[in-house]
Amino acid sequence: MLRNSFFSRNRLFALGSLLLLLLTGGLQTVKAQHPILFEVELLAVDSNEGCDVADIDGDGKLDVVAGRNWFRNGEWTPRPVRVIEDRDGYVRSNGEWTYDVNGDGRPDVVSMDFLQGSVNWYENPGAESLAQGILWPKHSLVDTQHKTNEVSYLIDLVGDSKPEWIVNSWDPTSPLTLWSLSSEERDIEVSEGSKTETVRLEMPILVGHEIGKKNGHGIGFGDLNNDGRKDIIVKEGWYECPEGDPLAQAWTLHEDWEQPHASCPMLVHDVDKDGVNDLITSLAHDFGIFWWRGLGPDDSGKLQFDKRLIDDSFSQAHCLHLADLDGDGELELITGKRVRAHNGSDPGGDQLPLMRYYVWNAEKKSFDAYTINRGEVGTGLQIRTADLDQDGDTDIIVAGKEGTQILFSQRISK
Repeated sequence: MLRNSFFSRNRLFALGSLLLLLLTGGLQTVKAQHPILFEVELLAVDSNEGCDVADIDGDGKLDVVAGRNWFRNGEWTPRPVRVIEDRDGYVRSNGEWTYDVNGDGRPDVVSMDFLQGSVNWYENPGAESLAQGILWPKHSLVDTQHKTNEVSYLIDLVGDSKPEWIVNSWDPTSPLTLWSLSSEERDIEVSEGSKTETVRLEMPILVGHEIGKKNGHGIGFGDLNNDGRKDIIVKEGWYECPEGDPLAQAWTLHEDWEQPHASCPMLVHDVDKDGVNDLITSLAHDFGIFWWRGLGPDDSGKLQFDKRLIDDSFSQAHCLHLADLDGDGELELITGKRVRAHNGSDPGGDQLPLMRYYVWNAEKKSFDAYTINRGEVGTGLQIRTADLDQDGDTDIIVAGKEGTQILFSQRISK
C-alpha cells in the first residue's frame, strides 16, 4: 500500500493506537499486534541495490543515502552524491556504508563495484555544497585487485571501535581479507577559484590483512562458538577469530559445511535463548530460509546444528536483517525477495516483489511469518532499519531494482 493512499484498515489501526495512547497517558512504547502495518514511500526508481542511514546534513534527523542520491528527512527528494555506471542490469555498486572517514564530523559514503577492485569513499562536502547539490568528491581507499565482489561490509570485527572493510566474493578461491583503516601522505590537487595547486596531505587508506584462502557466495559475522570473539562465516564453514590481535594472527578455517549461494549476510543469533548461538541463513538465489539451531561442539570439537526450515514460499531472500519491530525488546527477522537477482534467471525470479518479517514464538519454538508488502517492495543487497519519522517505532529502508523505498511502521501513531 502506498503511503499517500491509506486503506480503511490503516485508518482504523491509527485510531486504535491513538485511543490506546490517550488511555495510557501519552506516547509510550506499545507492543504491537501482528501483523504490523507499513506505509510505502517511494524515493527513487533505478537499479541501485545499496542504502544506508545517517544524519547527512547535521540537522539532527536521519537521512537516507542510496546509490546516486541522498534523501533529506521529511522532503525525501533525491539530492546528488555520485555518478554510478549501469551495466548488464546492475548499477555498479555492491552496497554502501556511511562512516566519517576523514574525521571531520560529517558522515561520508564508502562503496565499491561488483567487478572492479577499487574501494572508494565519497566525501561529504558540508552544508553549503549539499544545499547546492554538488557532487561529493571521490577518493580511493585501496585497489584490492579483486573483481568478483558479491557484497561488501564495513564492520568492527577486531573490537577496537574502528570498522574493518571485508568483501564477500562469489569466487570461492578469492582470498578473504580484512582491510583496516590507516592513513598515508599523498599529493593532492586542490582548486580555489581559477588556481590549482598540489599539496601534501594525510589521507585515509585501507591496509590488507589476509586471513584465509577461501571465500564464496555468502558471509556472516558473530560469535559462532561462544568464546566472546567475532568469527566469520563463509560458504564452506567458519573462520575462528584467534585470541590477541586478529589482524596479526592466522584465523582457523573449520570446513564444517557447504552452502551454495548462502545469504549476505548470514546471521549469528541465539534465537531460542538457550545460551548457544545459532545461525540464520538462506539460499540467496533459490527457495529457502533456515534456522540452524546451535547444539554446541561434539566430542571432536566440531560444532553441531539442528537445521530447520523457516520459510520456502518465496525465493531470493538474499539479505537477512534483525531489528525490534514490535517494541518488545526482542529482535525480529526481516527479509524479502531480491528483485531481478541474476536478472530474473533464478528459480522464482518472475514472482512478485515481497517483504516479510518473522517473530520468534517461544511456545511453539518456531517462527511466525508476517507479510509486510507484496507486489511493490522487494530487497536489494541491504536492509536498514531506523526510526526515521521519530514517532517511536522502527521503519525499514530498502533499495532494489524496483526502487529505493521506506516502509514507515504504523505501530505507534502520534
